[in-house]
Amino acid sequence: MNGQIVKIISNLYTVKSGNDLIECRARGKFRYEKEVPLVGDLVEIDPKEKYILKILERRNYLNRPSISNVDVALIITSIKKPDISFNLLDKLILVIKEKNIEPVICISKLDLVPFLKRNKYRKTLKYYESIGIKVFYNSNLNPLVKYLKGKLVVLTGQTGAGKSTLLNKLDKKLNLDTNPISEALGRGVHTTRHTEIHEINGISFADTPGFSSLDLTDITKENIKLGFPEFDKYPCDFKDCAHIDEKNCSVKEAVNNNKILKSRYDSYLSFYKEIKK
Repeated sequence: MNGQIVKIISNLYTVKSGNDLIECRARGKFRYEKEVPLVGDLVEIDPKEKYILKILERRNYLNRPSISNVDVALIITSIKKPDISFNLLDKLILVIKEKNIEPVICISKLDLVPFLKRNKYRKTLKYYESIGIKVFYNSNLNPLVKYLKGKLVVLTGQTGAGKSTLLNKLDKKLNLDTNPISEALGRGVHTTRHTEIHEINGISFADTPGFSSLDLTDITKENIKLGFPEFDKYPCDFKDCAHIDEKNCSVKEAVNNNKILKSRYDSYLSFYKEIKK
């Protein structure tokens, strides 16, 4: 029998097969083969003995949060409490695109900033839309729900940005735990303790433990540009131009002429240095 892992707590794997939810253990061979089952994995199981026998081939996977076969990574980004970090947003986009997953941005808590500042943020977010990244606002969830229908969606972003709150808005029966921002730390308090898929309005949502930092271990200097597609509009004289110290760099010129968002270029520089180290 085949199914999909929809929840993992400790060493217990909940597998959905049709309309049935079966709690399984993993065979010992996975430990010896250093193969770890993930939420989202399509698996072959023994329904009588309740064991996972085989993990089928993955389309993609993320290490942090740990999940596989994802269609969309929905980046929940708050404007305030915690304050928006465009560097973190750009890093998430880079890591997600490198994994062959579509990044989609959902903005929360825009109402916490004055009206004039809202327009400033909206203008910046329009830039992300111009480079092919979908942007939605949690103040109107209908367009987001329509876009995500039929997809496996992982929720990610800053801790406290509103991931569990978003799921609760979409389905009040879930009643997932949410906590206020820690004023002392200036960031959210972890409320999600495990990864679990929730079926809501025809969408498979994976609520995952939040985090506020990512490493770029799997990213190389060659594929870092995957996260910055706007650079392709400004070809340089040298194909291997790193857009840092080179002369006559079209990308740096575009930044100086406000055609490329300065914060995006600053993110690129910081990521390049991190990868080089």
